[in-house]
Amino acid sequence: MAEDFDEHSSLPRAADEESWEEEDELYEHHRIVVDRGQELLRIDKFLLNRLGNTSRNKIQDAIRAEAVQVNGAAVKPNYRVKPQDTITITLPEPPREGKVVPEPMELDIRYEDEELLIVNKPAGMVVHPAYGNWQGTLVNGLAYHLENLPTGRNGEIRPGLVHRIDKDTSGLLVIGKTEFAMTHLSLQFFHHTIQRSYLALVWGCPAGPAGTIRGHIGRSLRDRKVQAVYPNGEQGKHAVTHYEVLQEFGPVTLLRCVLETGRTHQIRAHMQHIGHPLFADATYGGDRIRVGQNTASYRAFVENAFQLMPRQALHARSLGFVHPASGANLYFEAELPADFSAVLAKWEQYAATQAK
Repeated sequence: MAEDFDEHSSLPRAADEESWEEEDELYEHHRIVVDRGQELLRIDKFLLNRLGNTSRNKIQDAIRAEAVQVNGAAVKPNYRVKPQDTITITLPEPPREGKVVPEPMELDIRYEDEELLIVNKPAGMVVHPAYGNWQGTLVNGLAYHLENLPTGRNGEIRPGLVHRIDKDTSGLLVIGKTEFAMTHLSLQFFHHTIQRSYLALVWGCPAGPAGTIRGHIGRSLRDRKVQAVYPNGEQGKHAVTHYEVLQEFGPVTLLRCVLETGRTHQIRAHMQHIGHPLFADATYGGDRIRVGQNTASYRAFVENAFQLMPRQALHARSLGFVHPASGANLYFEAELPADFSAVLAKWEQYAATQAK
């Protein structure tokens, strides 16, 4: 029998790429070419015999979530495997081994039921353990909170994450508490049916009351730690960001951004690309004065604003999706954190003073 799969990978786990933002991509974890002499057998039973460290329920959940395909098409759990079928299991995260130590911590949980929870992540918290950040991450806290659930047992790196936001971005994340919920939610992200909006404070003001930024995003050829925009599509992946002007404060503007795709650093890179980097975003050039008066008083004002909010002015404000079990449409919003509110108040006062 010809088989090509990673014996150490498991069924649906959560996205775990350090602190990068959401990345709409699927990774093949298993590929099995069925032997010519294989007798007809239900696919859930077939996979249970082939894959280690899993269960029939997990396999059935993955099949129902369309993470399992036969010859490129989704099937039902009672599909009977035929000789020479090609079976693939494709998930939203790359195969990875590892353990994470559960840590008790206060999590700002906005909603929780048997299938999922919504957490409001503070700025400064890394989402996933990685080199230099093995403790104090959201995953460490989730592993403790979900320690008795299938997605968090034995310290495995799979405590329900289906998307990510950057360390210094605040806001909402949805966490799957069951294998089926994780896969169902992940596929909603992959198919761009998740409703998500961000609040962003940017330098200057984009043209018009609203607009759309289109440009492939990929790692910069000069600095692998940042993302670059390739408008002609010669590199990177397709990315689309919609924005709406909410309020102008003279040198800076508050935007509502809606992601059509979910690429690494998408809003930050796209805004830099059109000449309006996020306020205080050191990675993308927003941590210096880009617009405004060249006076000592103005420089002092901006420096004080940087001290109030020493991170990129980006907040994951809302999240809407279909509940994996009930099919109900759910929608959540998170208020601005204190640092973001303080900076907005400061710029609002500045704009009012300039208008006199």
